Amino acid sequence: MGRASNCMDMTMAPAENFEADQPVIDALRGGDRYAFEELVRRHDRWVRGVIFGVLGDQDRVDDVAQQVWISLWDRISELRDTRAWQAWLYRLARNAAIDAGREATRRRRGMAGLLSDPPKRAAPTSPYGATKSGEQHTEVLSAIRALPALYREPFVLRHVSGWSYKEIAAVLGLAVDSVETRLVRARRFLRELLKDKVL
Repeated sequence: MGRASNCMDMTMAPAENFEADQPVIDALRGGDRYAFEELVRRHDRWVRGVIFGVLGDQDRVDDVAQQVWISLWDRISELRDTRAWQAWLYRLARNAAIDAGREATRRRRGMAGLLSDPPKRAAPTSPYGATKSGEQHTEVLSAIRALPALYREPFVLRHVSGWSYKEIAAVLGLAVDSVETRLVRARRFLRELLKDKVL
């Protein structure tokens, strides 16, 4: 759980494979630690995608993801319908990310009165160095961060985590048409942000 994350490199199994996780969920509800580790191994990347989609801050994904998995272990008995575990875990991840965002906002406001000249934050280093692909990766990631959360969340679920429109609609409580509209706007926003920067 403590490994560095790279949200733009996330992949996940096709959504229909979530049904294959039912025995793992059942074992986890029985307190099986190995089942827990297996679930983390299979789905940590999409959990991180959900967190990034809400926060838009890759630097904080690791900490929030760890909180989500601890919360899942502590609260698995609250899951009444084991067939709905995917949506339940999504809500855990989303709520943890929202809470983390609120906490960061409170801290920033508290510090604003104390620091008249806050120190500049060092730019994150890219694992790709100064290569062209590394620069493009950084540009794309920055553009996704710049998306309003309204568009960023469904965009990450669709294009980073590979969810279907129907799945996104279910977990966000939207109509499928609304998901499609938000994705169209997100792509348009990204094209505008990225023109002349990548490709």
